[in-house]
Formats: sequence, structure tokens, C-alpha cells
Amino acid sequence: MGMSDLVTARPDSPARRTIDAAGDAAAAAARASGVQIRGLSEPADLQRFCALVDEIWHPTPGNEPVTAEFLRALAHAGSYVAGAFLGDELVGASVGFFASPAARSMHSHLAGVSSRLLGQHIGFALKLHQRAWALSRGVTSITWTFDPLVCRNAYFNIAKLAARPVEYLPDFYGAMEDDINSGDDSDRLLVHWPLADDPVARASQGERLGADAGDLRAAGASVALDCDASGFPIIIQNGDGAAPIVLVGVPQNIETTRRDNREAARQWRRAMRQVLGGLLAEGGRVTGFDRSGWYVVERGHPAPRPSE
Repeated sequence: MGMSDLVTARPDSPARRTIDAAGDAAAAAARASGVQIRGLSEPADLQRFCALVDEIWHPTPGNEPVTAEFLRALAHAGSYVAGAFLGDELVGASVGFFASPAARSMHSHLAGVSSRLLGQHIGFALKLHQRAWALSRGVTSITWTFDPLVCRNAYFNIAKLAARPVEYLPDFYGAMEDDINSGDDSDRLLVHWPLADDPVARASQGERLGADAGDLRAAGASVALDCDASGFPIIIQNGDGAAPIVLVGVPQNIETTRRDNREAARQWRRAMRQVLGGLLAEGGRVTGFDRSGWYVVERGHPAPRPSE
């Protein structure tokens, strides 16, 4: 079966029920946000895609994340290139390509929504369209990266979509010349989205899988990274202590911090790399995110050192 071929499954099979439910959830999310989502392949639509990306990220000339020619090649090869339309206006865009293992996984490279329409859940509708598209082609997981310092993206990915961070990637893209990332290291969290798993299916139906940092602290969770009164990070502990659950704080709006206090933003980057990156490297698992700005990490158990 080619990677772009639709999966055929018996109408009463679990695979078919999963695919149909994903399609229904995607259609419901699109209706709720007032958009229509469809695949894009024509040059005119792909030019509009690139114009929207420029509107969102404001890259410097020569540093555009995608080009119409690249998108055309991806679409022709059967990869995922889609747009969300409000009437005739393109207001959201997403692109992904197949990844290893072949025909079973996809990497979502880019997804964005016009800043004029934030809060209308168009990004959620785009991700559910991507999920349904992938499942219908036999893809069982999607990965993507995001900046671990962006609180709203962490909540969206972990609580709203039930994706799970699996790896901390320091300065993953190198220098990025755009209004969002310029002047900062491009650290990213790689997340894994198992498309048919129950938490993902529940999230696709609108269930939020958030966490309550206050309840966790009352139950004995320790705090590894917090924010002081001036907006600077405070590393409290990293890898020490017996508490099995660790809370890692993030600023509510790192974009504002980057604009108003670059030194604080630089310290947040270093602190997040040390604390969250260190916990994941030691085998920790991010199991939730509190909307007020806390990663919930289940502490790992480092392998025992060989005896002398």
C-alpha cells in the first residue's frame, strides 16, 4: 500500500470505527470554529499558504519556513498540506510529511493560524483534520516540535491534544530569523501523538486533560523551576529529592518577556534547558500541564552505576 493510499477496513472493524470517529470529530471541530479545511495542491493556494505563514512569523527575506515550490512537491508526493478557510479567506495552514517508520508515522512541520482569529479554536480543528487524514492512510502517530517556553502551546499540545513530550532538543533549528524566534536559541520539545490511543480520542471529543498544580503540590509534588517577583527563573532543585512528581514552571508570556526583558528571557531558556531537559534526559516523563504554567513531570529512575 502506498503511503497516500486510503486504508480499507471492514465496516465493523476497530480500525474503521477509529477512522470514522476521527473524521466525525474533525468535522465537528471545523463546524464549531466556523471554518472549512481541505487539502491544498494548486500553486495559487500554495502562494496564499506562504503569505499566511509570512503574516504569522514575519521571517526575514531568504529565511522563509516554507516555499510554494516545496509545498507543491510535498503535496504531489502525497504528504499533508492543508488550509482552513473562513469563507474565501485562508486563515490557517498546516504541513506534514511522512517519517520513520515508513507508512506508519508523520512529522507535522508547521501549523499556524492568523493572529486575527486566535481563540476561535481553528488550530484545534486543523490538528483534528490532520489526525483524521493520517488515520485514514494507516498512519498511527504524528510528531512535532514546539518551544517549551510558550505556555499556551504547551497547554494546547499536552492538555488539549493529549500529545506527550518525549525529548528535549537544545537549539534544534539553530538561529531563526523571524519576529517570534529571533535572538533566542531554538530549543524545542519533541512530542509524540499516538492517534488511536484512548486519551487522544477523548481529547479529540473535547475532553481536557489538564493538571492542577495546586493539588499536586498539596499531595507532595516538588517544584524544580519557579518564577520570582521580577519575572526571572528560580531553579529550586533538579533531580534531587525523593518526590516522584516534579513541577517545572514557565512564564505566562515569554513573547512579552523577550520584548521587555531580554536578559530574563535568556535566563529562562538556560533554566528550562537545565531543568526540564535534565529531567527528561534522566528518564522523566511529562504527564500533564497546568494552564497557569506548570509542566508535570514524573521523575525517572536513572540506571544504577556499575560497581567499582
